[in-house]
Amino acid sequence: MILEIHGKLKPYYVQTLAMIFFPGVKFPEGEEPSPDTPMGTVTLDEDEREARAAVTLRLGERETSASAAVAWDSAHGDRDRIRKMAAGEAFMKAGEAMTGIRPPWGMLTGVRPAKVASELIASGLTPEEAADAIAREYSAVPAKARLAVDVSLAESRVITPESRRACSVYVGIPFCPTRCAYCSFVSYASPGLLKLIPEYLDALMLDIDGVFETVKATGLRLASVYVGGGTPTVLNADQLRLLLAKIREHADGYEEFTLEAGRPDTITKEKLAAAVEYGVTRVSVNTQTLNGEVLAKIGRAHTPEMFREAYATARESGVRDVNVDLIAGLPYDTADSFRHTVDGVIALDPENITVHTFSVKKSSDFKAEGRFDPASAVAAESVDYSQAALCTAGYLPYYMYRQKNTVGNLENVGYAKPGHEGLYNIYMMEEVHSIFAAGASAVTKFVSVPKPDGSVRIERIFQPKYPYEYLRDYREDGGAGKRLALREAAAAFFADDPQKEEL
Repeated sequence: MILEIHGKLKPYYVQTLAMIFFPGVKFPEGEEPSPDTPMGTVTLDEDEREARAAVTLRLGERETSASAAVAWDSAHGDRDRIRKMAAGEAFMKAGEAMTGIRPPWGMLTGVRPAKVASELIASGLTPEEAADAIAREYSAVPAKARLAVDVSLAESRVITPESRRACSVYVGIPFCPTRCAYCSFVSYASPGLLKLIPEYLDALMLDIDGVFETVKATGLRLASVYVGGGTPTVLNADQLRLLLAKIREHADGYEEFTLEAGRPDTITKEKLAAAVEYGVTRVSVNTQTLNGEVLAKIGRAHTPEMFREAYATARESGVRDVNVDLIAGLPYDTADSFRHTVDGVIALDPENITVHTFSVKKSSDFKAEGRFDPASAVAAESVDYSQAALCTAGYLPYYMYRQKNTVGNLENVGYAKPGHEGLYNIYMMEEVHSIFAAGASAVTKFVSVPKPDGSVRIERIFQPKYPYEYLRDYREDGGAGKRLALREAAAAFFADDPQKEEL
């Protein structure tokens, strides 16, 4: 897409607005116009009274324009925010006129809508007033505004001063038994990389030692552990037992220990018995849909019956909490089919149900095939039904995030029975505290104790993305250099923390 921006606006913000109406577009420098190239001009003017934005969009022979103005003395906040509000309102009008799409979240482009609700409540608004403000100021659908507030309230019951002075640990197993058609991690499921698992585990054991040594050196309390992927249960029972035993050498006193079991076709009684033996408190058994035809077409290797058997195995294991992941708006699925899925999973009575919205990945089969409907009435109906049905069944929304290129510009929401919220999800998504990470593709995120104004410092350390890159580093020196670098980075980060004494 070709964008011309005039005035005090950051290009990234305008690009995110454009992607609401033109999902998947890129913004290469020097792009030549063509009949299929969306084009836009955004102009921001301002005077002593207000900020004024004008937007013109063009696609082929079609053209739409709109404008908006926001006064400086409004209740919206600082001047940069008011400039964004003016540009966003104008873009919403022009975009809807061009595409017929009315974004349910309006001009809210961020990953964490609940953060906006939290800021409004912290400013003194009641939850009802905060929901009204989000709907009015951001052009969000009232039901979405209320959802953001509900998630914010749920998070506030979990996020405490003590949780902000704790930390969590993530351990990554970036392998899958097969590749899903909506996933872009092609190489992680290839036979050649699956053969790397034994060597990967050897390296991961050293990495885990280093991560927990660093945690101990910081003096932070361990709140949660999350073993994710990929599919951690692609490991055989002996390998999984070895991994969990290594984690338990170091981990104690945590509130939650999650194993992302994921694929029902990888779950066995022996693996889940090992999980419970080594202190796992939460597992995810993810069916995505209970429509067998859809499962086959999206590349999942299980059937609805296999999911039910895996779920029963998880329940019989005695693990405290079970989560089930679903995906609304999958290609080939229908709203009626998804309603059946939601009702079927509710009947199983898991503690957590997470409803994702289909997001097309840039390297996935579905992206290559063009299976992406940006408006997706099916996704919208499916998400609306899941929210109503889950709340009626006693589940409450407790965490939420949004992704680029999601059908219908919709959201991903975790629902839980009261007292069974997935704590790591909140800690990670809301950047409550530091996450120390081991494994390929893992990202360590240092988060400082909040300042009086609520702001925090954040620093990230990235592990190599692919398993073979990760192993290359460990073949050189057994990972000693990386372990030392992590410990030194943590020491430097927390030494600079003005509230270090509170740790």
